[in-house]
Amino acid sequence: MRATQLLHDLGQSLWLDNITRDLLNDGTLKRYVAEFSVTGLTSNPTIFDHAIKNSSSYEHAIRESAAKGENGEELFFELALEDITRAADLFRPVYDRTNGVPAIEEAIFAGIPVNVTLLFSREQHLAAAEAYMRGVERRIKAGLNPKVGSVASVFISRWDTAVAGKIPTQLTNHLGIAIALRTYKAYVDLIGSPRWQRAFNEGALPQRLLWASTGTKDPKASDTLYIESLASPLTVNTMPEATLKAFADHGKAGATIPASGGDSEVVLNEFANAGVDVDALATRLQDQGADSFAKSWNDLLKVISSKSAALRTAV
Repeated sequence: MRATQLLHDLGQSLWLDNITRDLLNDGTLKRYVAEFSVTGLTSNPTIFDHAIKNSSSYEHAIRESAAKGENGEELFFELALEDITRAADLFRPVYDRTNGVPAIEEAIFAGIPVNVTLLFSREQHLAAAEAYMRGVERRIKAGLNPKVGSVASVFISRWDTAVAGKIPTQLTNHLGIAIALRTYKAYVDLIGSPRWQRAFNEGALPQRLLWASTGTKDPKASDTLYIESLASPLTVNTMPEATLKAFADHGKAGATIPASGGDSEVVLNEFANAGVDVDALATRLQDQGADSFAKSWNDLLKVISSKSAALRTAV
């Protein structure tokens, strides 16, 4: 049995951190669903920027939309929604079988599923979870169905990249996992609390913890490091395509991580002694992530505009 199936059987959902029209057109995503137990995917401006910039698969759609006078954000959303709708159709059988903080609360209250992204610490995760719960509780009080899906995406590998070369050798590639273990303990404690249990009793769903940025950046480390280290029930691991294939090929699905957080506090204390201010670094990583997504969004719109202009000229 593939490691991906074993991980799925342990209770963790495997998502692909990528979407392109080529993945949809050539049947690759369909194969990942069938063979690698993939049950969802995530995307962001950077992923769409790379997809549209580096593929000719979008040119026909861009040409048709440009001919109708569409451009910029309007054209992008048309392209993105087509890809996402096609991907959702592939995942539909899976779910048929299994049946900014203020903005998070308002979206949940409005019944809109939310992927809260760019979280880097226990505290940031808890803030997102609190906003989710407030939205759910408002729906219950208003007599609305509280069953609104949400995930909270905590980024892992960027921690280790940020401190690479600045810490004792024995701590290399341990910070991201320690942050994840600390966050997982808070997550387990939260969903076991009387407040959450009351909401679940009304039909609410848990806001699932999602491990993001789980591709190994250090070429000296295992290419499945963050997948094997973060097996945990009632969570999601969204992984880059190369990491998904590597784990399916030679990964090992071992024991799940402890609900107690294991030795995370001991490890984080070692990082503190090495001069790493985890709270300050969490804020910096979140700010950098937001800046990076904003840059990718602007680059994406420029790519769409330039491709639209070029294709109009070629007609």
